Amino acid sequence: MTSPAVTPGGGRRAAAVIALIAPLLAVAATLETTVLHFGTFVSFVLAVVVVTAATWYALTRRGLLRWLAVLVAAVGVLMMVTIGLSLFLTQAAMLIVFAVAGRYALGPHSSATIRGGHPARPVPPARRGVLLINPRSGDGAAARAGLAEAAATRGLEVITLGPGDDLAALAERAAAEGADVLGMAGGDGSQALVATTAMRHGLPFVCVPAGTRNHFALDLGLDRTDVAGALDAFTDGVERLVDLASVNDRIFVNNASLGVYAEVVRAKGYRKAKIRTWGRLLPDLLGPAAAPSDLEFDSPEGPPISGVSLVLVSNNAYDLSRVGRSGGRPRLDTGRLGIVAVRGAVPAVEFVARKFTVRSKADVPAGVDGEAILLTPPLVFRSLPGALRVRVPRSSGARPRAAALSRRDLNALVRVASGVPAV
Repeated sequence: MTSPAVTPGGGRRAAAVIALIAPLLAVAATLETTVLHFGTFVSFVLAVVVVTAATWYALTRRGLLRWLAVLVAAVGVLMMVTIGLSLFLTQAAMLIVFAVAGRYALGPHSSATIRGGHPARPVPPARRGVLLINPRSGDGAAARAGLAEAAATRGLEVITLGPGDDLAALAERAAAEGADVLGMAGGDGSQALVATTAMRHGLPFVCVPAGTRNHFALDLGLDRTDVAGALDAFTDGVERLVDLASVNDRIFVNNASLGVYAEVVRAKGYRKAKIRTWGRLLPDLLGPAAAPSDLEFDSPEGPPISGVSLVLVSNNAYDLSRVGRSGGRPRLDTGRLGIVAVRGAVPAVEFVARKFTVRSKADVPAGVDGEAILLTPPLVFRSLPGALRVRVPRSSGARPRAAALSRRDLNALVRVASGVPAV
């Protein structure tokens, strides 16, 4: 069924004009500083270079050199603040204006204004909804939210993991015993396991953000602060198709990381002391004595890529240009993997593909949705388009939303400012 055209009112059109002008004013302020205060601008750029170099040394060196680099970085940051305070405040103000005015301009009809994505459809309440809960995820987020009780009031069957329980086996048993909707309350690794079962049985899946970061929930458009509210997907939800991805037939919902991040995640003591573990291992992994990586893969253009320190393969591409929350995925249904590789601290290549293969001479440590595993090469990544039926609360909207406006929204803002009906 085609949605009726929505003609933006005068208030939304004015807000769209303001949102489009704000970035131009920010650029104008930068040009003014560059032309009229060229010395100040050069000093600011030099301070940025010093801070960047000092931060790199602080991360990849040990002992006295690390502490000297920290001191230099702190001094550089102070110089940046002192030199560029007025410009920074102007840029920040324009950013806020752009975000606030843009959100208002797109308004409640933004899902109609911004094209793309599989449409969501209303669905009846689950007849036998089953919620699996990992009570240890998010330092007990499920218990703090009273999730089991909230699920019971909605008529859901609750399965709480105990020590030694096999989550995948519990999900399979629930599906075999007649569950018509499967939900998971836990971190992204747990979400992937239950989503795999839901995909295999063709069942709708409900993501309940009871983990630590809940990236999948965020890119689905869920309110991560309202854990119990996500349960409304069982009783008053909409359903849409999203992609999954796999590496050597292991499903993931967010990303798989090879190289530095994977090595740190699998290190002893990482879960209890993450920052300390990063500080301890980065000099060995990125410092001057670090052994070169033997990871190799083909790029869309040019010769094979090798010697990279990090490879990130995501289920749909991250939009690193987003205003307000860098790194979110504006779409979960493009049927493409996002591939980003870094050599040292410099991006080596970034592209999208349906399939992606990484070669290595030995088993490869990987962080798959935050879980440390060891993979046997070649590592074959695949996008699984529309593989998962996801239900979200009706109040979350008809399409995944991200936390901020992006460059993809500019066309929508132009249409609203012009008074063109959204279709």
